[in-house]
Amino acid sequence: MTNRWFVVVNPVSGGGRGLGEFPKISRLLRENGIEHDSAFTEHRYHATELTVEAANRGYRNIIVVGGDGTLNEVVNGLFIQKQCAPKEILLAVIAVGTGNDWVRTFSIPRNYSAIIRAIKERTSFLQDVAKVTYTESKYEQSRYMVNVAGLGFDADVIKIFNHLKLKGYKGKWLYLYSLLKGYFSAKPAGATIEVDGKVIYNKLLFSLAVGVCRYNGGGIQQLPRAVANDGLLDLTIIRPVHWWHVIFRANRLFNGKIYTIGHVEHAQGRVVKITSAPDMSLETDGELQGGTPVTISIVDEAIRVVVTKG
Repeated sequence: MTNRWFVVVNPVSGGGRGLGEFPKISRLLRENGIEHDSAFTEHRYHATELTVEAANRGYRNIIVVGGDGTLNEVVNGLFIQKQCAPKEILLAVIAVGTGNDWVRTFSIPRNYSAIIRAIKERTSFLQDVAKVTYTESKYEQSRYMVNVAGLGFDADVIKIFNHLKLKGYKGKWLYLYSLLKGYFSAKPAGATIEVDGKVIYNKLLFSLAVGVCRYNGGGIQQLPRAVANDGLLDLTIIRPVHWWHVIFRANRLFNGKIYTIGHVEHAQGRVVKITSAPDMSLETDGELQGGTPVTISIVDEAIRVVVTKG
């Protein structure tokens, strides 16, 4: 076992900021006496593989230099490795991604010095995660989620956004464009939502967000009542909605008042099951993962993460 930190760097995160900023981040880590070894991801799910290898080699401290997708892969690596319980590994995030929604829940600043100071002080928080079981190519698959999962419109937006990124488009406008294009191409599906064994919704569904943290989509407070260690999943259910409801109430998506918008409902529970006709696409922490039927269940205080004081 080693006291050194293992740093997983996504070089393409944030449009290349992972690669460009890492020399500065590495220097700040050294200046703060944080001994570390690093590895760069080369393909999808490589961060998961690197995390498993790090645990097998005795690392119990891991830093993610990337965004929400890289964090998701590392967390899944924590659950795959068999050397220790996931929460026995201290996990820190230095955000260089596009959305960086997970850090918003904990008010972790983008200032490198502040989060590196927290890493040095080992200020930590035990956070819930969610296990997501879904269908892909007619087979049942499972992954762990650290932030928010989305079905329907949410997943359609991610699909458009990722397609545009692959074509080389960049910029803050990209997600907004994806939202608008996704809205006008979205087709609501008949869905049944069951929470803790009770059907709470059985009608046309436009979008569903389920999560343990508050933000997704680059700062949208889609789950403003979520508490990351309360043992509950939060749900935001959006029925089919006319465009003017969104345009004239868009600020409520960001200020925590989303539930004052008509057609939007809130629920909580430990186990959520979703079926639909036709099937709805699924994304977890910004990564497309297949679709319905989907079961999401809470795993209490499953990972230990570095947070800033206060």
